[in-house]
Amino acid sequence: MTQQPAPPDRPDENDGTESARSVRHSPPEPVPYDLGGALYDAIGLVARRLRHSRAPGELSLPERSALSRLAGAGPASAAELARAEQVTAQAMGTVVNGLEARGFVERRPDPHDGRRIIVSLTEAGEGVLRRKREARGRQLAMVLTERFTPAELQTLAAAAPLLERLGENL
Repeated sequence: MTQQPAPPDRPDENDGTESARSVRHSPPEPVPYDLGGALYDAIGLVARRLRHSRAPGELSLPERSALSRLAGAGPASAAELARAEQVTAQAMGTVVNGLEARGFVERRPDPHDGRRIIVSLTEAGEGVLRRKREARGRQLAMVLTERFTPAELQTLAAAAPLLERLGENL
């Protein structure tokens, strides 16, 4: 028995097109609870890997976060930084003390309220933050270049501002 070729209106299963029996379905709607868990695990893994690759003398995660906030939002009190970073005032005080001892921040009286002390970024703080971002950026860029497709890079580029917004709203 000889095999008949497929009729012209029906694609051959071997030509790389979809067969008449298969139907394309859109992916299921993500369940926020499941997505939250997956994001928590993935972001945690990235943070742990970056944290463990820290060289001695580099900024800790709380230090980098405080410097980043001061660079982005401007001078603030230690209490405001603590609220923004969701840590205790005592914990932020320890972070600010360490940053001040290294010359990365300075404290000044609030010009509008002499009882308050305002913390601001110094030039040295801006420099260390810039170098840290550049080093981490190079580290991430190398992995992105070597291990991700252009389509995956587009997906990550679209997700980056959404992840930032997620972090700001937690």
